[in-house]
Amino acid sequence: MLAHEPGIDDESEEIVMHLFRTKSVERAIAETQQEEQGGAQHVLVRTLNAWDLAVMGVAVAVGAGIFSIGAQAAAFHAGPAVILSFLIAGLVCGAAVMCYAEFASMIPVAGSAYTFTYTTIGEVVAWVIGWDLILEMLMAGSVVSKYWGVYLNDFMHSMGWNFSTNMSIGSIHFDVAPMIVVGFFTVLLVIGTKISARVDGVLTIVKIAIVAFVVIVGFMYIKWSNFTPFIPPQQPADSVPGSITAGLGQPLWQWATGLTPSMYGIPGIISGAALVFFAFLGFDVVATASEETKDPRRNIPRGIGLGMLLITIMYMAVAFVTTGMVSYKQLAQSPAPSLATGFELVGANWAAKIISFGIVIGLTTVVMVLLLGLTRVIFAMSRDGLLPERLATVGKRGTPVGLQIAAGVVVAAFASFLDVSVLSDMVNIGTLSAFALVAISIPIMRRKRPELHRTFTMPGNPWLPIVIAIADVALMFNLSVLTWLRFLVWLAIGFAIYFGYSYKHSKLNALPLE
Repeated sequence: MLAHEPGIDDESEEIVMHLFRTKSVERAIAETQQEEQGGAQHVLVRTLNAWDLAVMGVAVAVGAGIFSIGAQAAAFHAGPAVILSFLIAGLVCGAAVMCYAEFASMIPVAGSAYTFTYTTIGEVVAWVIGWDLILEMLMAGSVVSKYWGVYLNDFMHSMGWNFSTNMSIGSIHFDVAPMIVVGFFTVLLVIGTKISARVDGVLTIVKIAIVAFVVIVGFMYIKWSNFTPFIPPQQPADSVPGSITAGLGQPLWQWATGLTPSMYGIPGIISGAALVFFAFLGFDVVATASEETKDPRRNIPRGIGLGMLLITIMYMAVAFVTTGMVSYKQLAQSPAPSLATGFELVGANWAAKIISFGIVIGLTTVVMVLLLGLTRVIFAMSRDGLLPERLATVGKRGTPVGLQIAAGVVVAAFASFLDVSVLSDMVNIGTLSAFALVAISIPIMRRKRPELHRTFTMPGNPWLPIVIAIADVALMFNLSVLTWLRFLVWLAIGFAIYFGYSYKHSKLNALPLE
């Protein structure tokens, strides 16, 4: 037999090993305790507690969507059974919460799912997740900022105030409202994460009070006959004007199998769950603040768990009221059904003003948390060398000043000058892909590092995490074909950056392969 000689096969094997090299947990934690790296500080300050994290989760998850997403899912997907759609999405997300809680209590480091997968599956997968999280938070921040301006103008007009934030300079049209709200929270986040959380907390309490008021009043208009049939019979999607479940708007699995696009029935409940999953975005953004949390091994599981419970209760209550006030068939006749639509149809037009004010307050808090999450993911990736390291420089107040300002400028520019609403559904697919990989990472880390201290452990390992991952992927296949096409384009751009820059500049290049 001929002796093996080094060649292309060895080079290919080494490349593959580099792609799936992992960062040790000890190294990840040590980086949060180092005062300086190359003369620049790269350490965030721990100031947040469990309640701060819970409020942060509610702040980002309860925005305009609570007043609209349930009505849209009821009108075009599930009918009154949208309550089950929220329950399914909540259970899937709640199970994913436990996976995040185990990792966050074990690795309290900025970056959330990016950092978790970097320590378990490998660098290239971590890059994909980090790239998805950037997409999720950049687009969500831009879309939410954009609609903050839209709803602010709607509120002012409903109050009879003749003022608009939309302006023009020559042929250029833009909205100054996103610049205002993004600029305000960018300044707060530069000053300090703690003060930002306090302001966010006050605004969150106000919007929770508004949601509670609207739900209580809505109960007075409920007609129990509107819940019959609770699960409407399945029917072709094109039979309902305004349905977005046909063509490229239909779920990927329907398009792939060649089935006639449909709505309602059991498939409608599942596709409705995929749609409303956006409502539960909050806790994974909260996990990006792990490095700024006091006693993170105790506070992170408590914070994200409490936030998740509050979010689920609020969304199911609003969905119940929305579908009880008016028939889902009436909601389907509206081009943009919402809770306000329900109040208008029962003659309570006064409620629209309160709801408009609630939306403005709700969106305000969402902007702040998304700006925080976006910069912390980029911060973690930059500290690892996958993006320029200068982005991970921290100022005297313990916050990444330059990165925070740059992120604010980009988000404000996107929201003010571009029509970003068409990209809003990409947030869901980025989130679900992160959830699936974090879930599957639980049994991998248990097998790889069983000795690591865990203050919270995910029950049912390894089967429950695997089931969670499968459920996340199933919801992904219920997203539209167009969403998947845009997602694949984003991934192609991400791989180009990884192989053109990140692979060569990774700090793991200086370490021997394990």
